[in-house]
Amino acid sequence: MKMNKGSNAGIKAENQKIAILLPYFNDTLGLELYENTKKELLAKNIREKNIELFRVPGSLELPLAAKKILGKKKFNALIALGLIIQGETFHFELVCNNTYSGLMKVALELEKPIIFGVLTVKNRKQAEERISKNGMNKGAEFAESAIEMIALINSLK
Repeated sequence: MKMNKGSNAGIKAENQKIAILLPYFNDTLGLELYENTKKELLAKNIREKNIELFRVPGSLELPLAAKKILGKKKFNALIALGLIIQGETFHFELVCNNTYSGLMKVALELEKPIIFGVLTVKNRKQAEERISKNGMNKGAEFAESAIEMIALINSLK
């Protein structure tokens, strides 16, 4: 799904600070997703020094880490990345639902944009298709979403 892009007018991208959270779980694919996200942020004129990566063990740790990081108030947005690949048990649904609702609660409580860049997929092939810079390149979409949300929030101040 492609989103209709709004205008980034009114923000100086080079001044925006973006935190990225990435679990160690599914690390090889996660790092590729991170690199694609970072590459797009840099292409949109976010300074490399204004992009900070934080690591957590798994997706369920993302909400608490997001709250602590955004509580510092130095970041304009946070991109929570990760991959949850469905297994044979109900664990997949629990992790997906609780990660999503936890991040949503933090975003609403702190009134800071959190981009849900956690891919929830049935198998590794689906993950690879969504991560690949030659495929769906969801990392680039997550970066664009962060910039769009910063622009929107800034326009409402």
